[in-house]
Amino acid sequence: MSGCSWGCPKQNYTFNESSSEINWAPILWVERKVALWAIQVIVAIISFLETMLLIYLSYKGNIWEQIFRVPFILEMINTLPFIITIFWPPLRNLFIPVFLNCWLAKHALENMINDFHRAILRSQSAMFNQVLILFCTLLCLVFTGTCGIQHLERAGDNLSLLTSFYFCIVTFSTVGYGDVTPKIWPSQLLVVIMICVALVVLPLQFEELVYLWMERQKSGGNYSRHRAQTEKHVILCVSSLKIDLLMDFLNEFYAHPRLQDYYVVILCPTEMDIQVRRVLQIPLWSQRVIYLQGSALKDQDLMRAKMDNGEACFILSSRNEVDRTAADHQTILRAWAVKDFAPNCPLYVQILKPENKFHVKFAEHVVCEEECKYAMLALNCICPATSTLITLLVHTSRGQEGQDSPEQWQRMYGRCSGNEVYHVRMGDSKFFREYEGKSFTYAAFHAHKKYGVCLIGLKREDNKSILLNPGPRHILAASDTCFYINITKEENSAFIFKQEEKQKRKGFGGQGLYEGSSRLPVHSIIASMGTVAMDLQNTECRPTPSGGGGGGSKLALPTENGSGSRRPSIAPVLEVADSSTLLPCDLLSDQSEDEMTPSEDEGLSVVEYVKGYPPNSPYIGSSPTLCHLLPVKAPFCCLRLDKGCKHNSYEDAKAYGFKNKLIIVSAETAGNGLYNFIVPLRAYYRPRRELNPIVLLLDNKPDHHFLEAICCFPMVYYMEGSVDNLDSLLRCGVIYADNLVVADKESTMSAEEDYMADAKTIVNVQTMFRLFPSLSITTELTHPSNMRFMQFRAKDSYSLALSKLEKRERENGSNLAFMFRLPFAAGRVFSISMLDTLLYQSFVKDYMIPITRLLLGLDTTPGSGYLCAMKISEDDLWIRTYGRLFQKLCSSSAEIPIGIYRTQSHVFSTEPHDLRAQSQVSVSVEDCEDTRETKGPWGVRAGTGGGSTHGRHMVGSDPAEHPLLRRKSLPWARRLSRKGSRHTGKAAAEWISQQRLSLYRRSERQELSELVKNRMKHLGLPTTGYEDVANLTASDVMNRVNLGYLQDEMNDHQNTLSYVLINPPPDTRLEPNDIVYLIRSDPLAHVASSSQSRKSSCSNKLASCNPETRDETQL
Repeated sequence: MSGCSWGCPKQNYTFNESSSEINWAPILWVERKVALWAIQVIVAIISFLETMLLIYLSYKGNIWEQIFRVPFILEMINTLPFIITIFWPPLRNLFIPVFLNCWLAKHALENMINDFHRAILRSQSAMFNQVLILFCTLLCLVFTGTCGIQHLERAGDNLSLLTSFYFCIVTFSTVGYGDVTPKIWPSQLLVVIMICVALVVLPLQFEELVYLWMERQKSGGNYSRHRAQTEKHVILCVSSLKIDLLMDFLNEFYAHPRLQDYYVVILCPTEMDIQVRRVLQIPLWSQRVIYLQGSALKDQDLMRAKMDNGEACFILSSRNEVDRTAADHQTILRAWAVKDFAPNCPLYVQILKPENKFHVKFAEHVVCEEECKYAMLALNCICPATSTLITLLVHTSRGQEGQDSPEQWQRMYGRCSGNEVYHVRMGDSKFFREYEGKSFTYAAFHAHKKYGVCLIGLKREDNKSILLNPGPRHILAASDTCFYINITKEENSAFIFKQEEKQKRKGFGGQGLYEGSSRLPVHSIIASMGTVAMDLQNTECRPTPSGGGGGGSKLALPTENGSGSRRPSIAPVLEVADSSTLLPCDLLSDQSEDEMTPSEDEGLSVVEYVKGYPPNSPYIGSSPTLCHLLPVKAPFCCLRLDKGCKHNSYEDAKAYGFKNKLIIVSAETAGNGLYNFIVPLRAYYRPRRELNPIVLLLDNKPDHHFLEAICCFPMVYYMEGSVDNLDSLLRCGVIYADNLVVADKESTMSAEEDYMADAKTIVNVQTMFRLFPSLSITTELTHPSNMRFMQFRAKDSYSLALSKLEKRERENGSNLAFMFRLPFAAGRVFSISMLDTLLYQSFVKDYMIPITRLLLGLDTTPGSGYLCAMKISEDDLWIRTYGRLFQKLCSSSAEIPIGIYRTQSHVFSTEPHDLRAQSQVSVSVEDCEDTRETKGPWGVRAGTGGGSTHGRHMVGSDPAEHPLLRRKSLPWARRLSRKGSRHTGKAAAEWISQQRLSLYRRSERQELSELVKNRMKHLGLPTTGYEDVANLTASDVMNRVNLGYLQDEMNDHQNTLSYVLINPPPDTRLEPNDIVYLIRSDPLAHVASSSQSRKSSCSNKLASCNPETRDETQL
């Protein structure tokens, strides 16, 4: 058919640039064959009828609204002309812009996708829809422009389709090379129209896409079902995500090699804050951590997190909430929702209040914050730095912290901090399988001697309960699961056995390796083998003289081979325990002591305590513990310390006449968690003579429910007051206390500015340090990072060096960067958030929570031991090394040592003119050395032994022993003049300047002591007790250093520091005042099975045992 509708001949249309006229014929008319025309007409009729039907069905009374819709107009443009050509044949070659149907196709595709999503009930498809719409819009613009320009340019340059497409891409991308341009005004007009449409449509599409993208970033999108089925992931549910919580979780979770391929999906109802967003953009975490904004109470959000495919779900409480009970309620609902949605997903739940614990008892692992907190703070009072010991045990570390430090204590402390608890089946263990059929104590000692590992407990195959130090009667079986402390687990210690086999072939089979790094010295191995066996009865029951006036434990020196130059030996540990050689008087010594040897001072007025289970538990789910109890419950009025009643007239701590020093715990309210502070201190295995009175200093009055629970315990009192009130402290007997525990208050846990929640606590504790220098204070902080403000001194160069060390360790990726802070190392500061890792570790080590609860005394499994401590005195140094001590304890009392709390001298580098604004007594090192020359061993006075039953209580017990400061000024001046001749020039001047500074500090000390004494006189309290403590002399200071009860402020002045060594090497030298952590076997473990042998053995041996001085390793 001819291109001209009126029968004109076919022409070759060319554009004449010199001519301004446009030939419209090629634009208006095209060559269309009959077959093509017929197909287009059929399609047009169908489309027209469909459009009319849809208009009719969607008619709602306004026809113009339907007519002026863009899809309707496009349908009319592309269908009506074809229908008209049926009736008017000359128009069959008329150009019709059928390429505009692409916009109709785009509209139909959108409707089809929406219908598809509605059909499959997929609601999270907005992002996909918007991306699809944007892509289709761009495609339609380019296609429309390409076809339109190519057709219009038939009257111009006659561009090809590819050239037109190239021109559109260059134009829409705003590049505009200019090599191809439209030549006639119709095509130029089309380009203008297309650009205008693009400028209007595309920004709207991009805006919608960006909005959806931002919303998706806030909500976190989805964790795809395909990834959930092919990859492993855990879910972390929190109410609000803080950066400290996130980093603690990620660092601890990914510290285990087997978890490197796991993904962490965070489900949080709040929007991600800036710090968290910044951290999750780091490549280390961005590929492994997925943040989803949503609620655990919505199945839709749980489905997004693929909870049913998760390996575990961690549900953490928000401890910074003002209402902690409400925070627990939210945690409980989350746990219920997860259990309902995914019953097979293991739950790891953190609860704040102990009374809410039973609501989530279905969870696989539950950690109650207040239970652990108060039990740990209680043990801190009788086992120093228990909080630091437990914190280091539950943190994953390689023991590399501080290894580059020039100071030896930091290297050793950092190395030992890498010890963790591991488990292995005994039959599969190279450490322990050779001890099958042997006693637990035998295996523990020889494994420590040979490999440096500390076996602390086991679990029978047929029993789910873990037993710590079940004792020498327990025979190991191949099916037992052994729990041990070591730097690394056995699988990573294979090289040890290879080196050992090589040594055996060379004839050195008796020497083991400690961690594969260094061979044990020969003297340590020979000593631990025991050349001459000792009589176990004499070892355990021999009376030991109380040297230097101090009581406490002594490890008896064997007399038969201790004379002359021969090295004393220790009895070997028996493979199988001999029941006749195991002292029952050591197992049940406390009862015989209580009944047979009443104190002369107590007379007949002493109240006999009974052992039993507390009749009233303050909450459901508390573990029953056998305790020292009163035979009759005390009336509530008698529990009030500062007010008399009809039963007694005592109104202050002095009037009660306590034999032991007080333990004061300051708390805001008498919550049920405080019950767990009392139980470990009144447990049946604590000797009755060592029970310290407990005073609860409460901001709010306790309710009757709490008083009913504590009225059965002996020597437990309460008083209303606060630590920021000096009168309250004096009334509750702070001057008669050895330990003050400051628990974090709920009302101060949240602050407008982060990390300011501890401001009041820190300042109050600093004030108490200055007012009561002899007091040992343990402080709980909300944020661990704030421990750097404890004992803060701006110009102390040593503290600044520790700060730099902490920053360097943090840069190296350490999880324990704060461990070198002196207050933490000494166990004087603690934050409950440090124990969050206990819950995280239980994902890999499901035994960590039960073991920790056993160590803290929260659970008392029959047959399981308990944590205690003993002090190494001057008379115990014959043992020489930790390995020999291990054998001594295993062979005599079947106790397992797990670490050392060491207090040692240290030269602190401070500026000479730094006053440090501290008020404790300052005595120079030379001064202390001079006073020690005139005293007995370790500065203990000759006349102080009879004043107290325990060595720790002898200082400050007699006012006559502590003359006033001015009475000591003359001897001190004489020493100053005597020593002055040894100093010449500048050194002498600096030394004299330091002594003047010491005098200045003494004057400030006196001012503070006068303030306290005036308040005591105003309150009607006797001031003698405070004068004993306030006017410490040089010898008193050294006594306190040697006794190991000097608090941090004095430690700094007296050049001492304290730290914890977990499972030190066997060749570690023992030092005076070391406190050894022990796991002592259960005294009642074998009472039922061996009652007859115990009676016969006790009758023969009690005659030679003095209960007051027998070989009992006690603090």
